[in-house]
Order: sequence, then C-alpha cells, then structure tokens
Amino acid sequence: MSSTESYPKFPAISTKKLQDGLQSEIFRWALTNGLAMYPPNFKPELATVAPITLFPTPLPNEAFQKAIDVQTIYNALYASISQNKNDWLAKETEKLAKSDPEFTGRLWTLYKRAKEYGIVQDLALGVFRSDYLINSDNNQIKQVEFNTVSVSFGGLSTKVGELHDYLNKSGNYSDNGEVFYDQDIPISPSAELLATGLATAINKYQPADKNKRPIVAFIVQNGERNVFDQSILALNLLSKYDTKSVRLTIHEIHEATRLDPETKRLYHKTTGQEIGLVYFRSGYAPSDFVSEQDWENRLTLEISYAIKAPNLLTQLSGTKKIQQLLTDPKILKEFLSDTESLDHLLPTFVKIYPLDSSVLGEIGKKLALTEPENYVLKPQREGGGNNIYKEDIPGFLESVDEDEWSAYILMELITPKSTEENFVIRGQELFNVPILSELGIFGTILFDHNNIYSNEYAGWLLRSKFSSSNEGGVAAGFGCVDSVVLY
Repeated sequence: MSSTESYPKFPAISTKKLQDGLQSEIFRWALTNGLAMYPPNFKPELATVAPITLFPTPLPNEAFQKAIDVQTIYNALYASISQNKNDWLAKETEKLAKSDPEFTGRLWTLYKRAKEYGIVQDLALGVFRSDYLINSDNNQIKQVEFNTVSVSFGGLSTKVGELHDYLNKSGNYSDNGEVFYDQDIPISPSAELLATGLATAINKYQPADKNKRPIVAFIVQNGERNVFDQSILALNLLSKYDTKSVRLTIHEIHEATRLDPETKRLYHKTTGQEIGLVYFRSGYAPSDFVSEQDWENRLTLEISYAIKAPNLLTQLSGTKKIQQLLTDPKILKEFLSDTESLDHLLPTFVKIYPLDSSVLGEIGKKLALTEPENYVLKPQREGGGNNIYKEDIPGFLESVDEDEWSAYILMELITPKSTEENFVIRGQELFNVPILSELGIFGTILFDHNNIYSNEYAGWLLRSKFSSSNEGGVAAGFGCVDSVVLY
C-alpha cells in the first residue's frame, strides 16, 4: 500500500483457522528456515519456533525512512565518542564507575589495565542498533536507547519478514487464497548486512600469514538460547565472504585460545587459526562474568591484536548516562559539528535526567518522586527486565541508598500508538491482543583513533509486545519478533 492510502487493517483470521492448520504451517516454515530459538533447559537437538506475530505491523513509511536515514549519523556519533578525543568519554565513565562499581566500574578498570599492558589494535568495529518508538501524536521517531554491544535479532528479523511475505503471497492471509496485501512485505537485509560488516573488519585485518584468512570468534553466553539468530550471521559469513567462525564463551577463553606473548595475536588452540575479529554476543551484564577468571579473559581479548566488536571504550559509550548527556545540544555539538546532522538527531531525543547532585539531577529526583507516571527509570544494564516504570519508581528509589541513584537515568515515557489486535504466537500459545512495537535500526562502522573506514546502515528489527506490558525483550521473555507493512 502506498503512503497515501489509509492505515492497513489486519487480515480477518479466526483462532479456529489458525488452530486447524495455519499454525502448523507457520511452524513448519519457521523450523525449515531457522526462525527458531532454544526453549529454557533445552536439549541441543530440540528447538522451538521463536516468538513471533502472525501479521506484519503497520508503520508509517515517513517515520520508518527517518529512522533508517539517521543511522549512519548515529554510527559516526558513537564512533567519535569511542575515539575518546579530549578524554571526554574517560572522564564521564570515571564518574559513572563510582556509582556502578559492580559492572561499569569493572569494565572501566579493565580498560585502564589494558592501557597499561598496551592496546596493540587501533581498529574497532561498531555493530550498533538504535531503538525507537513512534510518537502517536506526530509519527516522530523517539529514541529509546542506543545499543553498542551484543545487538541481537538481525538474523531472525530477516526470517520473520520472509515468513510474513510467504504467508501473504501463498494466500494464507485470506479465506479465498488470494493475496491480502498488495505490496511485498519488506524484508530486513540485516542477516546479510551485519555479516557484511563483520567481513569488512576481517578484510581490513592484517594476519600474520597473508595466505590464511583469519576467523571470527563469536563470544556467546553459556547455554545460549538465541543460537539460530547468531548462526544465520555465521552461515552468511561463510557462504558469502568465505570467512569461518567459532563459538566461544567468555569462561573458556583461557583454555580455548592462545595469545602470542610477543605479537599479541590471538589463535584458536584446537585449529591453530588466527582470530581476526572478536564479536561479542555476551558480556553486557554482570551475570555474564561468574568468576575472576572471566574478567581476566575479557582483558585478554582486549589486549589481543584481534579487532573487537565492540572494544571496551565502544561498549562504555553505550551507557544510559552517555545517552542522557547527548541530549544536551552543547555536548552533542562537540561530536557532530555540522548543522544538518544535528537537525536530524535532535528531534529523535526525549527528555532524560540524571539523578545526581547536579542542577538537572535535582530536577530529575523531584520528577521521579512527584510525577513518576510520566517516566521510566533505567540502570546501566542491557537485556530486558531491568527498568522501573511509572508508579513503581518512588518505592524503588526509597529502597536503595541515595548515593546509588546516580547509577540511573530518568527518561520521559514515549506514548506510541497501540495497534489493533494482532496474534502473538509463543509455541502452542496464541494471544489475540493489542500490541506495541519498537523499531530498531542496525548499523556497522569500522574506525580507529583518527579515521572512519566504513559506515553503513545494516537493516532493521521490529519487536512487539502486549500493549499491557512494560518490558519488550524477546530473549528475556517479554516480546516477540515482528515485521513491517508500510503505509
């Protein structure tokens, strides 16, 4: 449907039709094509279909395109911050480390130790995702957060778009077998473009043996359930870019890899292959580090000659505190000097307050206690399930020491439009409910201290959740993977 046509309606499909055969067809397609996850307490041979919507969700084309258009600006912004010119990121992280010692503080300490050892690799790869809600009043995209580590669902996003397009073209969205949507369902190119970003880093890497292509090490969680999303990228790396990969957990780095003491090149012990890129799909929360050895392993990776995606500075650039500071135009101008880029980014921001002793922090504290219904409280954590919403904010703040408040930011709630009742499919469970959707745009950027070598948009992700739910993380159990139909 074109942008001039009215908001597209969902197909009229009954729960009975779903249960009489359509649901089984969806499961067959999904498992055939890797639209899958492992269930809790899984066996490796038994996967299940990833949580998905039955229909693509209508999004305004103008907002969708705006989100895509600003991604390379955001990539460049966070690369510039990560370059740590004038020590701005270091100074802000030093302050934040004191209020979040168990995680941000540990990462910052690792970075300072890495500097003492000597950081031998100047190249860094950003694999980013900027997440938005679309404001119901004016269809303006509003940034929820910017993710600099372990951005997920690029693989499954492509697959769910392919599923929805298949269901439409095969006539499964109508009772008479006709096509329901008169447009192709847009399919995110993220599965291929993210792999392209990883391959770009490998192509820039200088291996010890010029005749042997280095490999990518995916650093994953122990018992990782979102394996197939990652494997789609690994398969594209191999089939399209002749680049092999290996899966390792942070817990086994000291046993599974070898760091050459002189060159600091990193090798896979079993195969002897040189690791040219360390791609983190874990390491974004304290729970990923279960022992002191794990922290030492993270240090080993940081001081190795392998390119990191992300390195520690790039990961630290993605804290909520940095996001809050960037809403100040004066600070933003230190990293983006051209007026056009500023004009594109500033409308995507909502009001974000610190909860520290600054003037703005005192305003934030007052708002958190007197007008909590308009805000969400966010810690320096990723992965879903960590935010405090609305009326729960005052009680939570009163339960922790005020000295710890500065580890949080207070963010103005965005009021997105709730869609009509879609079907959410979670295994055998069917939910016919109104949903809210969050649009994520992927990007990759390869840079060093002074230069940017590539800066690319890398597809999108739509995650949806029950409109009655605050949290939206798919892996954390709150949401599902969705696709778009534009109007």
